[in-house]
Amino acid sequence: MAKTLTGIVTSDVADKTITISVTSRETHPIYGKQYSVTRKYAAHDEKNEAKIGDKVTITPTRPVSKRKAFALVSIDEKSRGSIELKDDEAKA
Repeated sequence: MAKTLTGIVTSDVADKTITISVTSRETHPIYGKQYSVTRKYAAHDEKNEAKIGDKVTITPTRPVSKRKAFALVSIDEKSRGSIELKDDEAKA
């Protein structure tokens, strides 16, 4: 089975494309200190079903375009919504 990655959708603006941030923990080879590394991947989302904040699983596939070599497998967890600041109606 191909290696799958799990991450959070950071952008869904482009048509049939989502950007995923995958965070992993790595250990420094000399000092032994652990640190987090965030990598961004572009993935093909055929049905435009993933939204910002969703936790998704992607898998490698044949290149779809110059930057896209991953495809959306599943949406593991939908986002619970975002906080939007309300504009003051007094300004209007």
